Amino acid sequence: MASFEYNRAWGVILPVLFLISSNSPSWVLGAPQVPCYFIYGDSLADNGNNNNLETQAKANYPPYGIDFPDKATGRFTNGHTSVDIIAGFLGFDRYIQPFASAKGSEILIGVNYASGGAGIRDETGQQLGDRISLNHQLQNHLVTISRVRDMLGSNATAYLNKCIYTVGMGSNDYINNYFMPDVYQTGKLYTPEQYADVLIKQYQQQLKTLYSYGARKVAIFGLSVIGCAPTEISRFGTNRSLCVDKINSAVMLFNDRLKPLVDELNRNLADAKFTYIDFFGISTAGLPVLRVASSTCCKVREGGLCISFETPCSIRLLHAFYDGFHPTEIVNLVFGARAYTALLSSDAYPFDIHHLAMI
Repeated sequence: MASFEYNRAWGVILPVLFLISSNSPSWVLGAPQVPCYFIYGDSLADNGNNNNLETQAKANYPPYGIDFPDKATGRFTNGHTSVDIIAGFLGFDRYIQPFASAKGSEILIGVNYASGGAGIRDETGQQLGDRISLNHQLQNHLVTISRVRDMLGSNATAYLNKCIYTVGMGSNDYINNYFMPDVYQTGKLYTPEQYADVLIKQYQQQLKTLYSYGARKVAIFGLSVIGCAPTEISRFGTNRSLCVDKINSAVMLFNDRLKPLVDELNRNLADAKFTYIDFFGISTAGLPVLRVASSTCCKVREGGLCISFETPCSIRLLHAFYDGFHPTEIVNLVFGARAYTALLSSDAYPFDIHHLAMI
């Protein structure tokens, strides 16, 4: 019976993977398309930066990593993250190392600064404990730049200009800030429209700071359907809808401001090539087959993370969410593949990461 169910799962998933692979290059070893890849983000991209922090936002224990070669590394999923997938498509034959442990010449192929619980706003996620906000991640990048200059000298700036940078921030500014009125004031101070404006204004300055540090090829990830996360549904209810509509509506207000932001940055910053990846659209229009199972794959504790060492679901291919917040590897594969090579014209604006790398 288990074998039949697993085969049936592949029968559902394989058509999706075929559509991806027919529009995307295969993972191959060889020279990467860009010299390095730098990653900024939250738990969707964290690959170990939170492991040694005093925080509830950790994933360095089973059943996280059950399908990952190195097992529980700190990735908040069963296998690869979307940025792992993107790194593979870019031609890197090694995983981009977390800032917490990257050393020596490893930094020349890039660094992952992402931190679970982190946000655009410095206070975001503070109830979880330590986390590395986007401002702090940018400070960490200055440390990396200093090390790169020590190795490459006067060639460092030109080298960094050629790299790919991805930034995926904002989810926690809603989940672990705006929609926690008992902890944060933002939900009382701002309407959803005002809060989106406040976030975008700060985000704009942070992206300009990243540009001033040498970033020229930057992909900005839009927020996904965080109102469909099982823990958010459990917390707020859906009022007969499929998801928590007030959260997804607020997220859309933020996402709607990202295209104009990309246009403004490209227009006003010399040689800037910013682009927007529409993860919300990919979630709603591109992953209907993965809604077969909307419950969590692992057993979760209060707060939405997996209970340590509990056995997760056996057919992970049919689950969109691994824990109460984070997608399974199959969803990350779709996100990463379509961020790299757009399957629909709406997936990326003005171009996907493949074209960004070729510029």
